[in-house]
Amino acid sequence: MTIEINATIRNTQGTGASRRLRHTGRVPGVVYGLGDAVTLDIDHNEIYHKLRSEEFHASVLDLNLAGKKESVMLRAFVMHPFRQQVMHVDFQRVDMKKKMHIKVPLHFLNQDSAPGVKAGGKISHVLNELEVACLPKDLPTFIEIDLGGLALGHTIHVADVKLPAGVEIAGHHHASDAVAVVQVPRGVVEAVADAEAAPAAAAPAAAPAAKK
Repeated sequence: MTIEINATIRNTQGTGASRRLRHTGRVPGVVYGLGDAVTLDIDHNEIYHKLRSEEFHASVLDLNLAGKKESVMLRAFVMHPFRQQVMHVDFQRVDMKKKMHIKVPLHFLNQDSAPGVKAGGKISHVLNELEVACLPKDLPTFIEIDLGGLALGHTIHVADVKLPAGVEIAGHHHASDAVAVVQVPRGVVEAVADAEAAPAAAAPAAAPAAKK
């Protein structure tokens, strides 16, 4: 389902105008790309709650502006330093026929059932998102990674990630980059080391050679 965001064209600009706008419960913003940039404003409560949704950050949105719908993506937003207040928001128009590069969040599944976790290991998420390239219609909201088969010391690499149809890895990622790993707990490492050292310590010293 497409996420919609409602906005109004903003005719006033400048720091003072933006401050007055915020006092009325609106948030200043801009939409750019594929044509002229347009300043706009959005209801604060609407944008505040939508920003709390992970899906809103990685989806093609329908921007309702001046009676016209445009396909856009969220590109940036600014929060107040200590208040729960959105100060500014940027959108970029999307060409539905052109591949886009974007970071998509990762969702990790079956962590607790992984053999490595049951053996006392701890899963470390090396990456929490992947940069991908795809057409807007193929953009996934997130990518699932099943960790249910990971044993102690084992790693899932970028090459192991199952991507949705039409989606490919982009950016600086390499096939050998780690995505998640089951770390071997220190106690297990020490126990193995002690076990390996014990036979050597218990072995009797070799008898001295007899004198002829």
